[in-house]
Formats: sequence, C-alpha cells, structure tokens
Amino acid sequence: MSHYLNFIGQTFVDTPHGHRFSVTNPATGQPGASVVEASEQQVLEAVDKAHAAQRSWKKTPSAQRAVHMEALAQLLVQRAGLIGQALALESGKSLEDATNETMYAAEILRFHAQWARRVEGEIIPSDSPDENLLLYREPMGVVACLIPFNYPVYTLLRKIAPALITGNAVLVRPSNNTPTSALEIARCVQDSGFPGNLIQIMVMSHASAQRMCMHPKVAMMTLTGSVQAGQKVIGYSRANIAKVSLELGGKTPVIVEPDADLDAVALAIVNAKLTHCGQLCTAPERVYAHTSIHDAIVQKLHAAMLAKTHGDRATNASFVGPLVSASARANIHAMVQRAVAAGAHVLCGGTIPEGPGYFYPPTLLTHCEQHSEIVQEELFGPVLPVLRYTHLDQALEWANDHQFGLSSVLFTSDLRKAMHVANGIESGELYINRMPADPYQGYHAGWKRSGLGGDDGKHGMLEFTQTRLVVMKY
Repeated sequence: MSHYLNFIGQTFVDTPHGHRFSVTNPATGQPGASVVEASEQQVLEAVDKAHAAQRSWKKTPSAQRAVHMEALAQLLVQRAGLIGQALALESGKSLEDATNETMYAAEILRFHAQWARRVEGEIIPSDSPDENLLLYREPMGVVACLIPFNYPVYTLLRKIAPALITGNAVLVRPSNNTPTSALEIARCVQDSGFPGNLIQIMVMSHASAQRMCMHPKVAMMTLTGSVQAGQKVIGYSRANIAKVSLELGGKTPVIVEPDADLDAVALAIVNAKLTHCGQLCTAPERVYAHTSIHDAIVQKLHAAMLAKTHGDRATNASFVGPLVSASARANIHAMVQRAVAAGAHVLCGGTIPEGPGYFYPPTLLTHCEQHSEIVQEELFGPVLPVLRYTHLDQALEWANDHQFGLSSVLFTSDLRKAMHVANGIESGELYINRMPADPYQGYHAGWKRSGLGGDDGKHGMLEFTQTRLVVMKY
C-alpha cells in the first residue's frame, strides 16, 4: 500500500500525530493507499507561503508563466500512466480512462498557457478631452481550489491553469475520496521548475478547509461540488468578502423529438448516462420523449442498458464501474425505492447487487411525474427516468421547471426547433444532437442553483482576475 504526504512549501511534509486514513478502492471496497491530513497549523502556514510567493509571481511576465505551465504539462504527459494508476485505484475508473483524463488535463494546461499574451485590459473613452481611462486586469491573489471526487485530475488542472496564467497562487484541497492522484500531480509540480510555494496540495479536514477559506489572505475560492458544498463556501466567503466561482449540481434534461435518429440517440444517452457510473455533473438525468416515439425510445434505451454489465473496470474496461461510496449507493437506491412507491415502473436495475464494491446496475424508470423527487433531485448515478410529452413547448417548460440549469440536450433534425430551444432553455449549456462534453475553449457555467461564475475558455480564465481602473488626467 502506498503512503502519501502533503505537498507544502515545494516539498512533501509529514504531519506527526496527524489523522491518517485509508483511501478505498470503490470497486473492491478495500484500502488501496493511505494519506495523512495536514494539520491546521500547516494549512495556515501554507496560506502565508502562497501569499508571499504570489507577490513575486504576479510580477513575472505572463510569457514566462506559460513556460512553467508548458513544462508541467509535459511532465503530466510523461507520467500519465503513474497518475492514471493512482486515479484508477481510488476512483474505480479503468486505467485507460484514468490515463486519458491525465492527458486531457495536460491539454487544458497548455490551452491556458497560450493565453499568456492575451490577458488584456481596456482603454475606455473619457468624457474629458485631457483624460484617459485605463482598465487593468490583475490577479486575485491566493486562490483556494476545492476539487471533487468524480474527475479529480482534470478538474484540478481546470482550476489551477487559469489561476496561474493570470498571476495567482493556488492552494488545492482534493476530495478525501480521491486524494492520491492530486499528490501524484504534486510530484510533477515539484519537478517542473515552478517557483516554490506557488502550488500547494493538501489533504485536510473540513475544519482546516474552512479555516483556509476564511483566511484573510485567501482572495478567491473555486469549487466544483454539490449545492450544499457551494452554500458552505458562500458562507465562508462572507468573512472577507472573498470572490467565489462555483460549479454545482446539475440535472441535465434530454429532449428527444420525433425526427431524431432513435437508434443513435438511445446509444448516446446510455453511454453518457453510464460514464463513470453516472457520476458526472452533465450526465443525462431525465429524458423527455415525444409521445409519438416514447415507447420506441424506451425500448431502445432498455435494450442498450441491458447490454451493459457492471463490474471492476480493472478487469474489463467495458464494465460499468462503481459509485464512489457505500453511502452514495444507499442514497441512490433509496431514491429509486421512493420513486417506485410513488408509481414509477422499473424496467431494469433498481437493486443492490451482492458482492464487494459499490456497484449499482443501470436502472431505467418510466411513469414518473415531473414534480417527483426522481425528476427534480440530482441522482449522480446510473438511474434514468423517462417522461412523455405532447409538444415541444411542454418539453421546454418541463426542462426549465427546475432548480438546476447547468447543461441540457436536444435531439432534432429541425433547425427551427433547435433555435426555438436554444433561445428558450434556462441553462448555461445546450448541446444539440450530441451529449455534453465541456469543450475547454467554451464556457462551462450554470444558471440558477447550478453555480456562480464558471470554468473554461476566455471567460473562465477572466474569473481569476479583478479590475483596476486608472483615471489619468494630463
């Protein structure tokens, strides 16, 4: 079993008498590694170190920042197999998927490195003839990056890359479910030539994370997580009026019109739904099928789900992998049972399998109501309710009748229908004739309770900046 230390001050630091715990492989239920929580004092000292390092980093030309980022990207590529091994063990992903996630994370690092000469301010016309208005873009300072368990490698780089290129220092708290891949990335940081203390990665308790976030030298917090976690972060931000950027829950609606290719649609939906066992913020969570094709699409979805087998992806990469924990599985199963009690029909799945690991079979539900819990609350698992609608405006109304607004999907070959939904959907993203994929040159931002701010592209990069207006009289 591997034993990991925290990356503080450009080195790996032990925590005498610190709480050490095992990281469980969710496919087997067995411990695969151990980590130690940084002490509260270590966390606070890391904030001070990051603050001092950032004051020099912000004066470093952005082109030189990009050189460091390119070096880190190269190391991620070279060590993708090692990082992937740690990620596969802690998450239940296949080694191939975990390695590919690392490679993709290197690409987003390179993407933001290319913004080095494009972090631009503005010259704004003044009302006075002898005056200039200059708007600068400046770094926030120290940024706390709070990383989720589902895509911990990609999300870590998704957050620190734009923060670094714009001149910030970062403190990373990985999920306690998946911390080892982050600490493998720390080895790359150590060898990449980055200035010391600029990137620090620490496993910590909730209490220590709260102290970090409420530290007066932390200027910004960025989180991908649940609505409840986002509410806590907003609470932390009140102490110092720190900036927050939050990507929270999702409940992606998929609207299927009669003119869609039902065979292709069913396969796309099931593949997206079962990716990482449904533990994806933009995974399809509710399908609205036109009444004329409802029975046909349900039949095809059913067949596609029955063709999938759950199991340890270390033995067969085609298997549907595990949920993150026993409690996550218990919560999802309880939601399915409540849905059945309310009148839903289970066409497949809906049971907890015997044996080790936190598996849950692909589950398809019909006869669900729009107001029901299974349609309104985020599942984050391999369960899919299908509802029948009679006209597109009804489907659009139901898609919008929701607390979340992260991602949405429409399948149609009619351009007018596509534009109608594009102009009326209440979500940060709409995918037409494909499933969500979060292109990193776009902007991944949620409406409603799905978040504040966003990630990716130019606008995601600018989240990590603040402005200074200089009014110059001459």
